[in-house]
Amino acid sequence: MRIVDEHPGHEASIRLVITNAFGREIEARLVDDLRLATDLAISLVADEAGEICGHVALSRLKVPSRALALAPVSVLKARQHQGIGSALIRRAIENARDAGYDIIFVLGEPDYYKRFGFETKEAALFRAPFRGAYFMALNLVGRPVAPADVIYPHAFAALD
Repeated sequence: MRIVDEHPGHEASIRLVITNAFGREIEARLVDDLRLATDLAISLVADEAGEICGHVALSRLKVPSRALALAPVSVLKARQHQGIGSALIRRAIENARDAGYDIIFVLGEPDYYKRFGFETKEAALFRAPFRGAYFMALNLVGRPVAPADVIYPHAFAALD
């Protein structure tokens, strides 16, 4: 399996993976809207023998600067529980760190995302539309990131 940057022509395959993984279209529309608005900072696919079987998206937040939102992470149902999602997340985190981002936010299952270093206490320092155990952050710089409002790209509003 190879993990590579999304390239033109991957859009339909990514849409298929996301729709298959979630069993609905809303997350695929989110990625399409983020791409159209040029808010995707990192978009990676897992490719095995020329077939895309997984995808991860990180979008630029409006505030704080140098911050990203991780969403969604998608793996074809037939390929789940094989480490593909974990590999995509690890590579996305590495790419974000290499690109100079300070922090990544995620809204997701704590038991899953804590293994990558995401923490609720890190996210609690920020004012966001989400609160509680499912809203987590991963500090990429090893020093405090100044607390601020967390403002997502407009495409996330469609998820309400």
